[in-house]
Amino acid sequence: MKKIILLLIVSIGLISCKSKQIIYTSVKIDTLFTDKISIRPITISEDKVFYTADKNRVGVIDLNNNSRNEYTIEKDNLKLEFRSIAQTSSSIFIANVGNPAFIYKFSKDMQQKELVYEEHNEKVFYDSMQFWNDQEGIAIGDPIENCFCMLITRNGGATWTKVSCSNLPEVNEGEAAFAASNTNIVIKGDKTWIVSGGKKARVFFSSDKGKTWSVNNSPIIQGETMTGIFTADFYNEKIGFIAGGNYEKPNQNFGNKALTINGGKTWDLVSENQGFGYASCVQFVPDSNGEQLVSVGANGIYYSCDKGNSWKQLSGDSSLFTIRFINKSSAIAAGKDKMVRLDFK
Repeated sequence: MKKIILLLIVSIGLISCKSKQIIYTSVKIDTLFTDKISIRPITISEDKVFYTADKNRVGVIDLNNNSRNEYTIEKDNLKLEFRSIAQTSSSIFIANVGNPAFIYKFSKDMQQKELVYEEHNEKVFYDSMQFWNDQEGIAIGDPIENCFCMLITRNGGATWTKVSCSNLPEVNEGEAAFAASNTNIVIKGDKTWIVSGGKKARVFFSSDKGKTWSVNNSPIIQGETMTGIFTADFYNEKIGFIAGGNYEKPNQNFGNKALTINGGKTWDLVSENQGFGYASCVQFVPDSNGEQLVSVGANGIYYSCDKGNSWKQLSGDSSLFTIRFINKSSAIAAGKDKMVRLDFK
């Protein structure tokens, strides 16, 4: 495959931060590939980046040589869009949005494929998926009854069981999740957070790998179909960040960013009327003591070195939907028609 390279260096003024960490002032963007494609979820395993996309596609990029292998899943002539991806040490799992819903299990060499879950319902719509460990994983979807659709596996993804609504918190009318970047679910150890949006924007919490749940309110803008929390990340079990806003008003930059320092029990809005508007993905920079974050979304790539209290735009590229860090200075991002490597300077 011919490598396509786009180098973009954006310099900004020095950011006023008290952190003793290295402060980033620019980003270099290396385009790994372009295509007619929409990529929402990615996951990094050693030197490989796995992704799923529209048009029934799943693929993998080898970062050593930038080679790309892509596969098309044929299923009853259906047009499938895969927006969830998760991994164990040996397998990759992907799930599509819409009806019918499927979860496929792949070996990491992509040579073996197995359909491990199937669900038919006109309202079914799975948004996100993660694993706690090699045996236990979770997928969540929009409500069909009065709770989120929640699937749990305790046998390495071989089978998935739907959790009864009697064992889950009730959702409000018009409350759902967004399949924006596979960051509706965040896992740290045994602890799990799930974020919602729409008419309500809340944070659901489990301390025991999905066996019991509680729910806390958030100050993120809510009340309309396309408002709420679109993305979340936790640096550790205490420090977390949620973002989103109003998808239909992408430049609206208030009520769309919030920080917790107590594990999600309470949240405080930050950077009101500053920084980015609608965001589809936010991630903490590794090894930054929970001080540094990067977001991608409608206003481009933004960086914070003070827990989200202030932000600087590093790039105006609004085509990226999702980002994951390789290490503290490099990340992979993807979205509309491309996948890129970001090197922060």
